[in-house]
Amino acid sequence: MGEDIDKSAEDEITFEAELDADNAKDPAEMIKALKEKLKLCKKERQEYLEGWQRAKADYANARKDEEKSRAEFLKFAQEKLIREIIPAMQSFHSAFGNKVAWEKVDLNWRMGVQYIYSQLLAVLEQNGISLIEPAVGEPFDPIRHASVESVPVEKREEGETVREVLQKGFALHGKIIEPARVKVGGYHESHSN
Repeated sequence: MGEDIDKSAEDEITFEAELDADNAKDPAEMIKALKEKLKLCKKERQEYLEGWQRAKADYANARKDEEKSRAEFLKFAQEKLIREIIPAMQSFHSAFGNKVAWEKVDLNWRMGVQYIYSQLLAVLEQNGISLIEPAVGEPFDPIRHASVESVPVEKREEGETVREVLQKGFALHGKIIEPARVKVGGYHESHSN
């Protein structure tokens, strides 16, 4: 900053010296020289202004990109924890799915377990987890479903559809982290004549 002050003082001194030395020159020439110098100064000022504006815009964009990246990182930072909780959630689903064994358990105990499950599920949902619960008969979707077995079906329209749900799946903010495990219908035309 000190250099800038020295330079501007130097320019003023030089400029004043030019004026003193130019007193003998034609005033029209002096005005023309001053206009040229002013034009050059305006051009430099505009270049500096535009450069500063570009730098300011680049900084604002970089900051927005950083904030977006940070938000995206935080959105999926829980994925490891969620993957570790999924087996416990699958155990709940297995227990609830075995109707015969589940019905033999004391009603109060079942209600308590179902309450604990609903609390855990609510916390997961608040953190972006959603269950993938395919319905029997819906088309097989290899992104949302993992086929573990093909079961023969008699009707063509039942082919490539979910025939049984073995395990529910999980998605985190729409990203599939555990597909639902299903049995898929396999239709084969008989070739007997």
